[in-house]
Amino acid sequence: MSVTVAPHGIWKSPITGDSFTARSVTLSQVRVDGPDTYWVEGHPLEGGRGTLLRRRGTGETGEVLPLIDGVRLPDIGTRVHEYGGKAYAVHHGVIVFSDRTDGRVYAYDTSDPRRGVRPLTTLSKVRYGDFWIADVRGLVYAVAEDHSGDGEPVNSIVAIPLDGSAARNDDAIITVFGGTDFAQAPMVSPDGTKLAWISWDHPNMPWTRSQLRVASLTFEGTIDREVVLVDRPGVCVYEPRWTLDGDLIHVDDSSSWANLYRTQGFVWHEDEDPNAWTTRLRTRALHPGHRAFSHPHWQLGLHSYDNYDNDYLVCSWVENQIWHIGTVRIDNGMAEEWATGWWPIGNVAAADGRVVFLADSATHTPAIIEVSRGKTKILRPSSEAQVPTALVSTAQMLTWKTSDGEESHGFYYAPVNPDYCAPDGELPPLIVNVHGGPTSATRPGLSVPFQYWTSRGFAVLDVNFRGSTSFGRAYREKLNGQWGVMDVQDCIDGAQYLIDQGYVDPRRIAIRGSSSGGFTALNALASSPIFTAGASFYGIADLAKLAQSAHKFESHYDQLLIGSDDLSEPVWTQRSPINKVKRIHAPLLLLHGSDDPVVPACQAAEMYEALRASGSAVALKLYQGEGHGFRSAVNIKDAWQSELSFYRTVWGIATDAPIHVEIANL
Repeated sequence: MSVTVAPHGIWKSPITGDSFTARSVTLSQVRVDGPDTYWVEGHPLEGGRGTLLRRRGTGETGEVLPLIDGVRLPDIGTRVHEYGGKAYAVHHGVIVFSDRTDGRVYAYDTSDPRRGVRPLTTLSKVRYGDFWIADVRGLVYAVAEDHSGDGEPVNSIVAIPLDGSAARNDDAIITVFGGTDFAQAPMVSPDGTKLAWISWDHPNMPWTRSQLRVASLTFEGTIDREVVLVDRPGVCVYEPRWTLDGDLIHVDDSSSWANLYRTQGFVWHEDEDPNAWTTRLRTRALHPGHRAFSHPHWQLGLHSYDNYDNDYLVCSWVENQIWHIGTVRIDNGMAEEWATGWWPIGNVAAADGRVVFLADSATHTPAIIEVSRGKTKILRPSSEAQVPTALVSTAQMLTWKTSDGEESHGFYYAPVNPDYCAPDGELPPLIVNVHGGPTSATRPGLSVPFQYWTSRGFAVLDVNFRGSTSFGRAYREKLNGQWGVMDVQDCIDGAQYLIDQGYVDPRRIAIRGSSSGGFTALNALASSPIFTAGASFYGIADLAKLAQSAHKFESHYDQLLIGSDDLSEPVWTQRSPINKVKRIHAPLLLLHGSDDPVVPACQAAEMYEALRASGSAVALKLYQGEGHGFRSAVNIKDAWQSELSFYRTVWGIATDAPIHVEIANL
């Protein structure tokens, strides 16, 4: 096979916008119910509709829910905290779910399909999610977020009757717990007598300080006696889950790492007071060490571990930037890693010796994986457009010294395309990618978006700046008070490191990011001439305006990151990219959804107008009907084509590809 000599950036690739849309879905919320496996698929070609699928133990796979009212397809999703998450539960064939279209909760019994989908709640301004079915009580516990008042929405734990009585009368819904700003993760014990859940209050986020609560339940399903099991300054709690024998497992970071803990003493003994358990609880570390067994609660329903049987948990954990899966003994905490060839993404479920989890690898995009009787197989890939092995650029783990003498981390992806090579001496352009959050992390699994760039001759650096998760609490907390400074510097230093190593062309360095990553990218463009192009996807331009319009979940988050709760202090102005337009000289592409509830579209519009007025090269695309992230296949494809054309245009890379974006002042 002949190899074509061509400049980096114009190599032809089979990875196109259709690779993200026509032949791909998003996979989430993997659960098991006996021999059956359930999950939610997001379909770009259907506007991102969430579809609930089931794979039977006999191997048949299909959409499980019928039409609602016989006229429309369900859209599985919830807008609790705006970021959603766990929007359904299944138990013994009964499915309870939130429909994103109307916000109602519905039930469907797979063993009695003629009854169809039944509403469990009224049409209202209350959002529901994080369901736990307690069929013995005839209830489903859930997180409720009431938006009917004039002030902040009110969050609580509620119990919704499974008989449908609350579909006619809101008063039939039982308020189980309230009085804190947030509550989530309701979990009923195996014997049905106790409820565990998590709560937290402003100004905290669930990963800065949160409480683990346990209470006995009355016959009606309300709380009797309550114990706060974990509540310490600076300690967060994740994923309470009962063992099959009635102990309570949770994850907290009191050791500075998200480790597993086991609490014993809940089991009731005959002839004793029903609340005697409150006096004998004992909690101990199950598997201490520099491993993270969970990650921040941006969405409802984290499920990083599950009961394998009475003696073992099956767990996923991250160590040295790589995710692992294996078992942990419940009695002594001994861990044993499984060699599956897959990296779990943090969604693990098990039943009857069968383990199902969402995972990726260096050569595979996310897929639903099953491990049963020692054998591993793919139940559902996220894409039919798998990247050819010869075209895969695998992640290279990097660590570099920062300007202030500390360390930052990331993954480097070199250009790879077996049909092309660059002219002698030509170095590839670099795209620095900034993850969102910023309390989040990037991972080394196969990313089709990165292969989109590397197969065309671009290099990519995916940065885990200080403030990212998976490196322990100390690394995450470094960004507190330094947002817009430390993250920016880590991206600059990472790009400079690759230049110094002779990997990339110093004249063609771009930075891109979405949401908070867009904020970092904008600040980086204003802070260093090392970047000669940039792209911001629904990024933050004005911190003070964001704080004034922030939804409840994030209403104090930026104050922690900025280090001030006084909007009149200069730091809010100093860190906002909108006030640095005269320092941005590199061409910039802005892409934003018109209906974004998290970062309003006016932020991108104001940034565009300010840069255009200052004479800087800038382009703006607003996608009608899109929110915080793009769901429509048409818009996803257009965004990728526009970004590629933008870089090629501003860097003068010869190409016959059409221009998808108009650039002012170029």
